Amino acid sequence: MHYIQNGLLFSNINSSLPADDVVRRLETALSIALLHFPPLAGCLVSEIAYDDEGQPAGMHVFVVYGDRGAEFTRAVAKHITVADVLSPSHDETSFVEAFFPLNGVVNYDGRSLPLLAVQFTELADGFFLACSFNHAVGDGAAYWHFFNAWAEIARNAGAGGLSRPPVHDRWFIDGRENTPLKLPYSHPDEFIERFAPTVLCHEKVFHFSQESIALLKAKANRECGTDSISSFQSISSLVWRSITRARDLPPQQKTICSMAIDNRQRLRPPLSQDYFGNSVDIIEATATAGELLARGLGWGAWLIHQALSGHGMCGVKMGSSPRFDFYSCDFGWGKPAAVRSGRANMYEGKVTFHPGREHGFGHLLGAGVHEDAAVRRRVHESRLPTSGAGDQLVQAKSRSRQFFSLY
Repeated sequence: MHYIQNGLLFSNINSSLPADDVVRRLETALSIALLHFPPLAGCLVSEIAYDDEGQPAGMHVFVVYGDRGAEFTRAVAKHITVADVLSPSHDETSFVEAFFPLNGVVNYDGRSLPLLAVQFTELADGFFLACSFNHAVGDGAAYWHFFNAWAEIARNAGAGGLSRPPVHDRWFIDGRENTPLKLPYSHPDEFIERFAPTVLCHEKVFHFSQESIALLKAKANRECGTDSISSFQSISSLVWRSITRARDLPPQQKTICSMAIDNRQRLRPPLSQDYFGNSVDIIEATATAGELLARGLGWGAWLIHQALSGHGMCGVKMGSSPRFDFYSCDFGWGKPAAVRSGRANMYEGKVTFHPGREHGFGHLLGAGVHEDAAVRRRVHESRLPTSGAGDQLVQAKSRSRQFFSLY
């Protein structure tokens, strides 16, 4: 997998805070945050395990704390405005991708690259703060836990402790092997697969208003004669059906809608909500293309509801979550204007959900759309509201790199 990539857009129209002061505050707060999240300042280490006869018998891959530090990059793109990011004219293009560090990097590259990399990009009337985070260290919930903790430290100028200190405890079932776990491989090539997409895809961004979400939810529940289908399940069904229609699949072709779910509170006994690590599972709803399109929005939403309740090119994968606390990341100059994802783990059929900015109402999602113009046209005809995107590239990008270590 690629690193997790998300970024926050801030406007400075109503603020006179100089960019140099913002960067100093971010750097100071980051160095403190790493004391609370030591895995992010470490590095991955891989070792071959040998049997009694000296033959390779597996591999250990683990994190060494505080060995490297995190990377901080400052960039400048004064020709791009906050409005360019909020309301691009066509598809999401490479200028947003350029806001993110460590593009194209997979988790195993953490042996030689930082596990956490931050990029501050100064815009004409604001800035974009992006974070690339090794998925081997933590999941999406852990990612936003760190981002919010970093913001809390910056907002309070380092005074006081964290309102939600991370839990780093680890445990293993009695009788099972202790850390580090031994993987049944003798060479990284046996388990590392780098992304090499066979087709190009564009990212398309769609905005859903509070009113449209309420209508979708009501329609899905009405079609199924229930009140159990959620807003998220209704939107997921709409997107699943729209992408399936755009692909023009044969009626008997199986299609899958899969999504990652947080397992912290599903375990018995449950993990702390503040557990810092990976605790996710993948659930799937399955149907043929023909029946999914013939049976309506509610039927697809009910399949997703059942998959959640019960805990290839023909699937649709939902990433991120509208429950993640994006807009509480207030570093001391107000909450973000928007959240955007990088190109990491973006492929045709991958959909990323974000909550709306105001009171959690409304949703924004990014969908990987096939390069083929005909397919892209059919997606447009699915009547999903879209914001479009622009074609500007980052022309001026001056970098000053700094690494933050624990010791």
